Amino acid sequence: MVRGAALSAPGTPLPAELLDRIDSAIVQLDRDGRVVFMNAAAEQCMAAGRDRALGRVLGEVAFLPPELRDALDEAATADAVLRLHEISLAGGQYDCTIKSDADGGRLLELHDLEWENRRIRLQQRELQTGLLELLSRNLGHEIRNPLGGIRGAAQMLAAELESPEMSQLARLVMRESDRIEELLQSFGQPRLGREPFDLYRVLDEAIDLLDAEFGGDLGCERDYDPSIPPILGDGAAVRQVFLNLLRNAREAGATSILLRTRIEHGGVLLQTTAASLLRVDVMDNGEGVPESLRNLLFLPMVTGKRAGTGLGLALSQQIAASHGGMISYEPRAAGKRGSRFSVHLPLDRGAAASDGNGREERGPA
Repeated sequence: MVRGAALSAPGTPLPAELLDRIDSAIVQLDRDGRVVFMNAAAEQCMAAGRDRALGRVLGEVAFLPPELRDALDEAATADAVLRLHEISLAGGQYDCTIKSDADGGRLLELHDLEWENRRIRLQQRELQTGLLELLSRNLGHEIRNPLGGIRGAAQMLAAELESPEMSQLARLVMRESDRIEELLQSFGQPRLGREPFDLYRVLDEAIDLLDAEFGGDLGCERDYDPSIPPILGDGAAVRQVFLNLLRNAREAGATSILLRTRIEHGGVLLQTTAASLLRVDVMDNGEGVPESLRNLLFLPMVTGKRAGTGLGLALSQQIAASHGGMISYEPRAAGKRGSRFSVHLPLDRGAAASDGNGREERGPA
């Protein structure tokens, strides 16, 4: 990354070969706002080829948000360094530094925030799952105390009651107490299987279950990548993740839901060793998530629903994290109603070799 780069002297070209190797986008403008130089990263940032851009006003060949246009105008009239944060360009979100010279020329340096945002999302995931584990320990302690008393009393009753029917009921209380104890042990720390499963079968099962729950067609549209191989993990747990997301969409008033699968390379999971990542987007046209809840969405006990427990998304994030993945949320694009939840999971291509059906690729079920 180049910080505080100086403008080239008049008539002296910037070292293009060197600047093409860096990740920061560099754009040099003359006093009239025409492009003098763009490096390779700037082509991606602006979604404009340098051959087309050279000699033309930057705003004619690339989308510039109003705050960047205003900053360029301001920099043209003063020898100053201006900085903009988190501006949206064609290539994503960027921090921008603008440096001007005495002749009115300007140099733009744009730093891609993608990796920084990925790091922040991973930190948030660790916080979210850590809080869920802390909650499970504290909640388990508070529940086990009275639960032990209930089971002990039921055990004594089962031994003392003469009526077989009443004794059977006491033993039922004991069995259910044991089941609650098992649930407490696994809450926040899911014990997951690890075997290849068909993603599309899991998605279709989740849709069918929600259709039955709500008594009708969810209105799900499928946009599936047929090249996605079997996924290595716990199919039942992953199905529960999509059940939660689909149910939330339906309860938010969605009448249309899009399920979209894609393979990404060099994706959001900085810590994974997988070369490729699976991304499943669940997009709906419901009410969306209130802005006040968006940064807290995956924390336990946080909910925007009157009858909600605040555990569904927290547990879903825990399941995704146990698979080496994560769930992220974004509101729909400007002017579109609804939400987009994205489930990211690492792809293990080796799982395709033993999916139980002798096939290496799967398409929509």
